[in-house]
Amino acid sequence: MGRGSQAQARQNRRRVVDTASRLFREQGTEVSVADLMKAAGLTHGGFYKQFASKEALIGEATARAFEDHADVRAGALERHEGDREAAQRAFIDAYLSATHRDDAADGCPAAGLAVDIARGHGDAEARRVFTEQVGDTAAWLATADQDGVVRLCTMVGALVLARATAGDPLSEDILAAARTALTGDRTTPERDTARDSHVPLINYRAQPEPR
Repeated sequence: MGRGSQAQARQNRRRVVDTASRLFREQGTEVSVADLMKAAGLTHGGFYKQFASKEALIGEATARAFEDHADVRAGALERHEGDREAAQRAFIDAYLSATHRDDAADGCPAAGLAVDIARGHGDAEARRVFTEQVGDTAAWLATADQDGVVRLCTMVGALVLARATAGDPLSEDILAAARTALTGDRTTPERDTARDSHVPLINYRAQPEPR
């Protein structure tokens, strides 16, 4: 295989992993290989030239989703000039927003993939990555007086329930109650109206700054 072909193969592999990362969070890991490859703009037959199995892809897609998630935390900390509590507050406000609720594909992998990982979908690497990254996120959310595991469980649980009740006022109430429990703030973050731009919604766009 020439250099050009190798570069194209790497690009195609990246495209499949990126697409799977979004589709699995949005629709679950039972998305068919055929539908996945169609969404990536590639032929079905090319899948097994790139991946040993769908289970192996689930592991890679899980890792990719959490890479994006870690980048968000790092970006929040940078924007707040190292102020960890301010960065955590921005993270929580964006996480428990209607914008994030309504875009599972670009959202939190802990909320989007937990059920599939619990049911044994994916290879051992998928579970290892999921477990490690959930622990890292909880550690990042910890403060001197709030346990990070409790904060993360509150956030993920609220997000899952808000998505399941979307369309009913209860959904907004769930998000608001979780925000209040974690930050003491009873205001509602402004809903993002730039729905047509394809930017990961967990990147906190159009979310209010910490007070």
